[in-house]
Amino acid sequence: MRIGYLGPPGTFSDEALALCDLAAGGESVPFATFQEAYEAALLRKVDAALLPIENSLEGSVTTVLDLLVHRPGLRIRREVLLPVRPSLLAKAGLRLGDVRRVLSHPQPLGQCSRFLREKLPGAALEATRSTTDAAAKVAAGEPGAAAIASSAAATRYGLALLAEDIQDSGENLTRFVLVAREDEAPTGADRTSIAFTLDRDRPGGLYEVLGEFARRGLNLSKIESRPTRASLGHYIFFLDFEAHRRDPAGSDALAGVLARVDRLHLLGSYPRWSQPT
Repeated sequence: MRIGYLGPPGTFSDEALALCDLAAGGESVPFATFQEAYEAALLRKVDAALLPIENSLEGSVTTVLDLLVHRPGLRIRREVLLPVRPSLLAKAGLRLGDVRRVLSHPQPLGQCSRFLREKLPGAALEATRSTTDAAAKVAAGEPGAAAIASSAAATRYGLALLAEDIQDSGENLTRFVLVAREDEAPTGADRTSIAFTLDRDRPGGLYEVLGEFARRGLNLSKIESRPTRASLGHYIFFLDFEAHRRDPAGSDALAGVLARVDRLHLLGSYPRWSQPT
């Protein structure tokens, strides 16, 4: 398979690819943005794209959620959970107290906000397209600059590690999803992701939808909302439940949901993540 991801090589997305079974033996194709990787899969320039969808510290990657709904045509085929351990990188000789600018993708900047606030309160924060892009800029000679990136990026660009594991919590997990033209066949240990809108704001509307899963004993592993982009107060609800859409209980629940919502988006059924042995 040819799989798109947020590049260049050395990003956390690149690390997640190494954990995805469908990427083994395939070709990794780097893109500058999440949108470009997604569009490449949508237009069949690559077979799939691996994109981050949520982080245990910063929450959902809203750009990817919006793409799944507003640019339909791809479904989730895999999920990958990557422990993220960001480091502060700089050119050899630069001390922590001399850092005046910190470059990184917006997600790691948010994940490391406590470290930045406590250790580098005067440093300016600069968003880059990726963590590797930040490391490359620092390696090119940005004065007084450091990058938040992976330790692999330090090796790739010849940078020194000023600090390691600088995330706000001891556990920093990013969930990635592999999106492709088709989702996966049932495995017996699956998850299904959907999105839906209600026809109007009314008491009990969301409660009735959730009841379709409760009555069938299906566990919900995620629920959240995003603006529809149509008007204030109108939302798209994103929901994950633990079953395949083709399982009897999953199929029945989806039929019940369809009768209660204005629009239903099936985002895919796929195996629940298990750490490779």
